[in-house]
Amino acid sequence: MAGRFEEEYQDVLQNIEFAIVGVHREHPEMLDYDVDGALEALVARYTAEQRGRTSREPSLHGLRQDVHAAVLGICEWRLGRDPANPVPSDMNSVEEILACLKRVRSSVQRWTREGGRQGYLTFVRRFL
Repeated sequence: MAGRFEEEYQDVLQNIEFAIVGVHREHPEMLDYDVDGALEALVARYTAEQRGRTSREPSLHGLRQDVHAAVLGICEWRLGRDPANPVPSDMNSVEEILACLKRVRSSVQRWTREGGRQGYLTFVRRFL
């Protein structure tokens, strides 16, 4: 059963996971490791922003970069910063985006432990 956090931020969590699954559908060889690395860089980026600091650009390559770009686009849209798309009616704060990224990353780590190198991706694809 989903917890209160998951219920409150279900749309944001689904947006993030949909972006991840989109990259995975194009690249079935992608591993949870790629997702975790991209999310780690995004958590660092928004943590720095929350603290009023400038984060350095992450040095990501390949599928990690693809996941990072896809999820960053979703996060920036949810924050109302994507000029190409209308602002969502339920715009989020940096703190909320950061909490959602951390929650997804925790899920990635859990399902990797339980299901192996693509445990999270196998799990999440069933729902999206």
